[in-house]
Formats: sequence, C-alpha cells, structure tokens
Amino acid sequence: MDATTALYRIVIADDHPLFRGALREAVSGLPCGLHIAEAGSFAEMSDLISADPDVDLVLLDLAMPGVKGFSGLMYLRAQHPGVPVVIVSATEDPGIIRRCFEFGASGFIRKTLGTEAMREAVKTVLDGGTFVPDDIDLSVNADSESARLAARLASLTPQQVRVLMMLSEGLLNKQIAYELTVSEATVKAHVSAILTKLGVDSRTQAVIAASKIAADGWPGQSLNG
Repeated sequence: MDATTALYRIVIADDHPLFRGALREAVSGLPCGLHIAEAGSFAEMSDLISADPDVDLVLLDLAMPGVKGFSGLMYLRAQHPGVPVVIVSATEDPGIIRRCFEFGASGFIRKTLGTEAMREAVKTVLDGGTFVPDDIDLSVNADSESARLAARLASLTPQQVRVLMMLSEGLLNKQIAYELTVSEATVKAHVSAILTKLGVDSRTQAVIAASKIAADGWPGQSLNG
C-alpha cells in the first residue's frame, strides 16, 4: 500500500473543540487515507486507544481533564509503547519541551504553528521520524538528578503511573482501590513498587519527586495547554 492510499488512524486529544477542529483540518490535508477520532478528556482518549489497538498516532494536549503535567504522556508510553505520541501545547518553555522527548514523545507541536507546518510535523512522525521545534536543542543536557528521576518515572508501569497520579491528588489507598476497582492490598503493592523504583521512603517523597520532574504540571498547575 503506497503513501497515497495508506489508511492512518489518528487520535486527537484536546479539551478545546476549536483546537481539535484546527488539528483535524491540518491532518486532513495529508495525501493519505485517514481515520480521525477525537477525545476531549484523557479518559475518552484512553478508551479510544484501548478499543482500537491499530492507532498510528496520538496528538496529545499536555493540559486536559484527567492529565497533570507529563503523567498522560508517561501513561501512554507505558500502556501503548508502540503508538507514537506527539505533544501539542502552547508552552514555550524549552525545558518542558525537552522533557517531553525524555519521556518518549515523538514530536512537539506548538499551538501557534501554522496549519501547513502542523501537517508537515504530523507527516514526519507518521513516516517514522521525530519532529523537534527548530529552536529546541535536544543535546542540551538536563541536570543529572533530573535525568535520573525522569528515567525512574519512565520505568513505572501504566497502573503505577495511575496510582502515583492519584497519590499526587491526595487520595488514600482505600479511595485509589475504589477508583481502580482493585483491592487495598493491590494498591499497597503498587505504592511499595513505586517507592522502590523512585528510590524514596514514603508516599510524600514520591509525590515530591514526581512534582520535581513535572515542573508546574504535577501535581500543581497546568502547563498552559
């Protein structure tokens, strides 16, 4: 199947309908067959991908319902490692952009990018490449502590990422067990594994570690879309 007839399955995950429409317009101009699904929350996006294992690309907003900081990207990379993820965000912070790639993003698209440029960015990733903004130098090394912590967080399983997200929100084991429909013993096992992987001794230290690597976005404010 050549490039003009290939059918690509793309999920656009953004809580702003107008911007989802702009992304849809951008990718719709690609010279290939497309099946585009839209999600307005992280839960909707997760359901879409779980129901369709043949998804070729996810365009993910950093700040949307159900996501804090890099937790959504981390969860996707852990749960669906074969699905490329392109972050779409309004942030201009080079550190945050570089960190997206540290956590496994295949591209970063600023929301200020023009339609044609967005289309080219998506095409680059669908062709197996990586799209990095022209002004971002990925060779600039983060400090060693931050890099080590990023690697530790990236080692968490999908369920451990979810548990850590809930710990960041202040939920107790009983509440997490209810949300995940598992036993409290299972939650305790996940928490223990999280502490071991992050190299910390307590739930509080785990949340602090997560907040360090996620800039303002976890568990605090959003990353401005």
